[in-house]
Amino acid sequence: MAGHSKWANIKHRKGAQDAKRNKLFTKLGREITVAAKEGGPDPEMNPRLRLAIQNAKGSNMPKDTIERAIKKTQGNDDIVFEELTYEGYSKGGVAIYVECSTDNTRRTVQNVKSYFAKMEGSLAKNGSLEFLFDRKGVFSFEISEEVDKEELELELIDAGADEIEFEENLVQVLSAMEDFGTVNKKLEELNIEVSSANLQRIPHTTKEVDDDTFDIVMKLIDRLEDDDDVQQVFHDLEMTEAQAERHFA
Repeated sequence: MAGHSKWANIKHRKGAQDAKRNKLFTKLGREITVAAKEGGPDPEMNPRLRLAIQNAKGSNMPKDTIERAIKKTQGNDDIVFEELTYEGYSKGGVAIYVECSTDNTRRTVQNVKSYFAKMEGSLAKNGSLEFLFDRKGVFSFEISEEVDKEELELELIDAGADEIEFEENLVQVLSAMEDFGTVNKKLEELNIEVSSANLQRIPHTTKEVDDDTFDIVMKLIDRLEDDDDVQQVFHDLEMTEAQAERHFA
């Protein structure tokens, strides 16, 4: 689940991602295919493809699966993916921003509309939720105990990092969208393998809801994330530790 990360539930979220590994590989593979189609199959000449491969490796996607996703575009002009966004509100006024990549726009819009309708939500006009989120670079990775955290922090701040959070050996780094490339390059120079590096929509403020509302909101988010056409889902839901424990158990 992408969105405003809280260390209180990051481990639960990781467990949920592990349980959905096949779905995750499908989405990562599609991003590789789209990137290769758009900018060519050479990652050295295609920054988007290089980043997509980096994220796939960070999620332990097999090398041959990555190569197949790239080769799908070679000599195949029939592969056309369109990138779409949808914005809406779930029960309790929770804002939800959906990013999609699809080869069938009619199917995607019908599915997204039905998910919102069945879970007591409603779609809004595109652009109407932009003011609720900041677009930021988000990097997640693990470090060994030998790493000097203070020195690492200084290196990343010099590269443009805005926020750096440590939780045991887990690290999350946020940067302004325009500094995404320089922070990513610095991590490469430091030989740090990231588990994920992407642009996310981080909410300015978050909303807490009661447990019944929380269950309905999460059902909507889960259904959206389970859809192969949906690449990322962002929201301003504030999840309590108790709610995270119950949902991701």
